[in-house]
Amino acid sequence: MRLTAVSYLIGLILALPAVPVLAQEGQDIKPAVPAPTVPALPQAAPVATDVPAPGVAALNRADVEAWLDGFMPYALNRGDIAGSVVVVVKDGQVLLQKGYGYADVASRKPVDPEQTLFRPGSVSKLLTWTAVMQLVEAGKLDLDEDINKYLDFEVPARNGKPVTLRQAMTHTTGMEETARALIANDEKGLIPLEAYLKHWVPTRIYDPGTTPSYSNYATAMAGYAVQRVSGMPFDDYIDQHIFKPLGMQHSSFRQPLPKNLQPLMASGYSQASEGKAKSYEIVNPAPAGSLASTGADMAKFMIAHLNNGAYGDARILSEATARQMHETTLTILPPLNRMALGFYEANINGHRSIAHAGDTQWFHSDLHLFPDDGVGLYISVNSSGKEGAAHVVRTELFHAFADRYLPGPNAEGKVDEATAKLHAAQMAGRYDNSRRSEDGFVALAYLLGQSQVVANEDGTITVPDLLGANGAPKKWREVAPYVWRDVDGPDRIAAQVMNGKVERFSTDPISPFMVFDRTPWYRSGGVFLPILALGLCALLLTVLAWPISALVRRHYRVPYALTGADATWHKRIRLASLAVVVSLGAAVVLAVWMLSSLDMLSPASDKWVHTLRLLNLVVLPLGALVGLGNAWHVLRSGRRWTVKLWSVVLALSMLGLLWFGISQNILGYSANY
Repeated sequence: MRLTAVSYLIGLILALPAVPVLAQEGQDIKPAVPAPTVPALPQAAPVATDVPAPGVAALNRADVEAWLDGFMPYALNRGDIAGSVVVVVKDGQVLLQKGYGYADVASRKPVDPEQTLFRPGSVSKLLTWTAVMQLVEAGKLDLDEDINKYLDFEVPARNGKPVTLRQAMTHTTGMEETARALIANDEKGLIPLEAYLKHWVPTRIYDPGTTPSYSNYATAMAGYAVQRVSGMPFDDYIDQHIFKPLGMQHSSFRQPLPKNLQPLMASGYSQASEGKAKSYEIVNPAPAGSLASTGADMAKFMIAHLNNGAYGDARILSEATARQMHETTLTILPPLNRMALGFYEANINGHRSIAHAGDTQWFHSDLHLFPDDGVGLYISVNSSGKEGAAHVVRTELFHAFADRYLPGPNAEGKVDEATAKLHAAQMAGRYDNSRRSEDGFVALAYLLGQSQVVANEDGTITVPDLLGANGAPKKWREVAPYVWRDVDGPDRIAAQVMNGKVERFSTDPISPFMVFDRTPWYRSGGVFLPILALGLCALLLTVLAWPISALVRRHYRVPYALTGADATWHKRIRLASLAVVVSLGAAVVLAVWMLSSLDMLSPASDKWVHTLRLLNLVVLPLGALVGLGNAWHVLRSGRRWTVKLWSVVLALSMLGLLWFGISQNILGYSANY
């Protein structure tokens, strides 16, 4: 699953150019060892059936196995990842499917590609979108019809434009991000799909079709449409119309897993060296990410799509429908990769690739199809690993595989030095991720997560969030007007320019489903974070001065000098400062804490969200009124100029924090986010 805020940062871990950087000292587990491979599907011959071009490795089983056996055990061990399954298919056959490392660390149970289930996270969406296209083919769904036609609850239009299934498949519904109850750590947190969807319909913050903004909710909504139109539960539909014809006997969207599959499920880990397995994760928007499947079963699904819907004598899509799914693309930021219908482009080395990645908390996966080459690659790992090593492994596997077996040229080009420096300067600034929350309580996290582009003296640009394998930000050199390429890799950045100003940019790995829009000043962390820090600091100093001044007076036996209205307002401003510091500070801490653990994003946290939003709804406006009243009184009094100046500082701090609270949705009641 691609999760919110935390998952947004995960989504920014892009193509990383070198596996050796995974090396970490002090690993406790033994080197990952390959598990036995049990063939189930026809295996391609271990010798080449065609002669590769000079300098290109032969894409046959013998070479792929030797290469993977050198790559995977080292990568898993150095990344502190327990186990993995890797599948390569070619020309309608399984070239290689193999397990590496452990399905369970404690028992040292090896990964079996035929039997061991992994959680592919958002790769699950591809099965949901296949189901949608089956019903489109049957005439029961229309990609461009108002989705409300297929639902029993209302999804409001935006500017008179309704949500459609096509927008859901291309992540352009314009819906803001959702995080509440996304993933639960055990089945006690399971929410039925219908209840999950009806609890809250996310606000649409963009007009439809204009802006890619990845949405688990929209995918779950499409799965619910499948359920309602087909007349059977979503799980039953997938069982009968995808798993059964493809012979995927070790796959399920059901939560918890059916009892016959539970013993086959790989354990999930944060890091393999911790040794303690995590519980089975519950994905509440199930059509968006609840699949559990073996590598062998995923091979069947890949072959069916590479064969345009056919698998042996079975067919899950007509050839025309499959081609429509693969080839209907939405261009938002040329020349970057585009979104197809459910799949997204991940083109590399001049070869067309359609793909989908997926993340739960512990499982991390990637599926790539090369339709023109008849090749598919799938990897899933059961640990996050040290410092996000799982993302390095899966990304480097894809790049190294393509470079070895499907090589080709990278985007080349050059602009003159003056132009490069001008365009870099135009790019510089702060940007919002289109995948964000604006109305929810955790909007603060997206304020903290705004991206910045830095113009370097040599005309290159740097985006601190886009890191290389060495943990340092990549450097991007302009190869065409407003198109930059990673100096050490194939990935590109492209910008959209309006009236001579860069308004939007994205980069290849995420451009199909997320973009970065220039942040307006009234939503900028560069404005609001200083307001928060300086405001709380001023109020905190006032609060701390209260007991300190009392202790000093007591020590020197000096009486409290203020009387009358001066004393009254002096006490009021200190009480108001204390109340604002406590209520706003608690809300900020809660918002940050919630995004540090998915446990905190559960309905169990609703009571705290309700309480703190209501508390701030009362405290922040009252604090602002007291601050203004105090400043009005002090400025008209005969007190020292320093006291008068501080009263103005406190009034401005109270007003600034009220503005912060309103803009970041800290005031209110709703626990939707």
